[in-house]
Amino acid sequence: MAVLSTLIMDQLRQVSVATVTTTLYKRGLRNQLIQGVYPVGAGKKERLIGPAYTLRYMPAREDLNKLEVFRDHSHPQRKAVEECPAGYVLVMDSRKDARAASAGSILVTRLQQRGVAGVVTDGGFRDSPEIGELNMPAYHRSPAPPTNLTHHQAIDINVPIGCGDAPVFPGDIIFGDEEGVVVIPAHLVQEVAQEAFEMTAFEDFVTEKVKEGRSTLGLYPATDPKTLDEFAIWKKKHNR
Repeated sequence: MAVLSTLIMDQLRQVSVATVTTTLYKRGLRNQLIQGVYPVGAGKKERLIGPAYTLRYMPAREDLNKLEVFRDHSHPQRKAVEECPAGYVLVMDSRKDARAASAGSILVTRLQQRGVAGVVTDGGFRDSPEIGELNMPAYHRSPAPPTNLTHHQAIDINVPIGCGDAPVFPGDIIFGDEEGVVVIPAHLVQEVAQEAFEMTAFEDFVTEKVKEGRSTLGLYPATDPKTLDEFAIWKKKHNR
C-alpha cells in the first residue's frame, strides 16, 4: 500500500466518486465506474479506499460445486477471505449476476475483523441486513439469499477481473462513496486524487455562488477570467 500516502488518503476522503470519474474521463478512461453496485445498509460510512484484491467466479458446474467444497481450506472463496491483506478491498467478479450470494455476513464480518478496508461484488450478498450494520463499507448489486454454489463457482484469486464492466487489476485503487465505486489505475492515483481535491474546492466555490443567485454562465465552467480571480480569493479565505 505504499502508493497510498497519507496525503492521497486525506484528499480522497474529501472528494466524490462523481468527481473522480470526471478526472479519469479527462485521461480517456470512460469505463472505470463499477456499474450497478450500491452501498449495503443505510447511513453514511467512511469512504471506501484501498488497493484491489480480486476473486473471480465462473458459472457453477453442479458436480464440482457441492457443499462439500467448503471443507477444502484452499477453496478460492474461503482462501480469499483469509488472505486478502489488511487495508485492501476484496473485489469480486460475480458476472453481474445476483441470483446467488458472493458471500454472507459471516465471511464479510471475518474480513472486517482482519482489517480489510471493504468489499465489492457485482453480484449480491446474503444476510445483507447484517452486513449493512457492519462498520466496513460493502457494495453489491442486490440482496441474494441463495448460496453462491447454486450459480457461481469461485475459481481464481488476485487476477485481473471485470466487475460491473469495469476492468480491475490487482493493486488498482478502489474508491467508493454513497453513490458507487470507481476503479483508479494505481499509477494514476496521486494525480487523480490531487486534481479531484482541487476540483472539489472549485465546485464548493461554485455551489456557494449559485446559492447566492449567480448564473452558471461564465462561472461553471470558468469561461469568465474574473471567475478564477474570485476563486483564488475564495480559496485563500477558506484555507482551501
